[in-house]
Amino acid sequence: MNPGRCAACRYLRRRCPPDCIFSPYFPPNDPQRFVSIHRIYGASNVAKLLQQLPSHLRTQAADSLYLEAQYRIEDPVYGCVGLISLLQQQIHEVERQLAMTQAEIAFRARHPQALESNSLNNVGNPSFSNQASSWFM
Repeated sequence: MNPGRCAACRYLRRRCPPDCIFSPYFPPNDPQRFVSIHRIYGASNVAKLLQQLPSHLRTQAADSLYLEAQYRIEDPVYGCVGLISLLQQQIHEVERQLAMTQAEIAFRARHPQALESNSLNNVGNPSFSNQASSWFM
C-alpha cells in the first residue's frame, strides 16, 4: 500500500489524487475517523459537503461530522442528541440544587436564631437531624 494515501482513499481502495478533498481531514494514521463518517454519511455525501464549504470551515465540518458519527454509532436512536439531553438534565438538577442552597443561605441570613433554637429544642430528635442534613444535600 502507498503510505501517501489518505485514510479515505485507502479505505475506498483507490488512488489518492494530489487534490484529494479527503486528505487534509483524514490522515492515514487515523483510519477509524473516516470509517466512522463513511459508515453514517457515505463518502460521496461527505465529499460533496466538504466541496461546498469554504476551505476555512472544512476542518471544523470534518471534526463535527466525525463526532456526530461516533455518537450515532454508539447510540443509533438518539446520537449526539441523547448526550445533549443528558447534559441538559444534569444542568437543570444542579440549578435546582443551587436554588435550594441559595434559599437556605437567605433563610439563615434572615433568621440566624431559627436553626439554633430548633437544634436546642430537638437534640436527639432523629427527624430533625434528617431534615437538617437534607438542607445541605
